[in-house]
Amino acid sequence: MIDHVFLTVTDMDRSHAFYLAALRPLGLHHTYDFDGADGPAGHPDLRGFGDGNKYSLWLRSGVADPGAVHVGFATKTDADVDAAYAAAIAAGATDNGTPGERTYYAPGYYAGNVLDPDGYSIEFIHEVHRD
Repeated sequence: MIDHVFLTVTDMDRSHAFYLAALRPLGLHHTYDFDGADGPAGHPDLRGFGDGNKYSLWLRSGVADPGAVHVGFATKTDADVDAAYAAAIAAGATDNGTPGERTYYAPGYYAGNVLDPDGYSIEFIHEVHRD
């Protein structure tokens, strides 16, 4: 099980605003700033996103490598996928697959895909077994 992800972004303020808007429908928000000086040598400054109890996405400044990362966010309903996708598009994302069934992955796999401002592949997923 993955605990958290660092995503290197080229413009921290732009990416912060994007993820703040895109993750809001999922109940995730900016929860914590980590000062790299408080960690071990070479630790980057980070902006954390989570639900207030757990930080799962951390942004760090640097050179983006969009082909290297795909992040999928689990949702509770198909409507949550639709809302997160719409929020991401409104916040400047590029469409990378409108919300809908992705049965080629699994029965009951519903997802919407976007590219964030740095070109990272972001997926919002609701998966249930629909018999």
